[in-house]
Amino acid sequence: MSPNQFSDHEKIELEHQAAKLFMRWYEHDTGRKIRHIWHNQPSKPDVSCKLEGERLDLEIAHLYGTEQEAMRILGRNLSSETRGELRRLERESDPHQRLLKALNRILNNKATKRYKTRRVWLVIRNAHPAWTAREIETLQHRIDVPGNHVFEQIWIVGDFAGKSGIVQLYP
Repeated sequence: MSPNQFSDHEKIELEHQAAKLFMRWYEHDTGRKIRHIWHNQPSKPDVSCKLEGERLDLEIAHLYGTEQEAMRILGRNLSSETRGELRRLERESDPHQRLLKALNRILNNKATKRYKTRRVWLVIRNAHPAWTAREIETLQHRIDVPGNHVFEQIWIVGDFAGKSGIVQLYP
């Protein structure tokens, strides 16, 4: 498998894991049946499922904090420069501010996207180990959801393993 094929395969696997975690919590919290995921082509959101028998598309994003943190979380080999950047970041910045900045960056980027679908929700999976659904809820009043997005709903899976639950960010 070429490096690009491995990267694409890993991305799809991460998206499916995020969708499954979200769907499990959504069904648990709402009692509404959400089932069956399949992957889509790039002009559509990442995965699709059935919500009470009707098609629902999910655009998946992962929240890491910074590119350097993403590399560490995903188990990449880190250069000495990247390790140094991580140490500086951890010393110099408030974790809550990093959470808000990273989450608002994702929301702003996704707000510019358009998809060939009738219904789409954005699901963000928090991959940063310092943040949980509880922290996200406490900062929710400071999260900036742009008004010009196409998402019917926006949710965040509170942690990488999906143990802390989900938080609805919009509406």
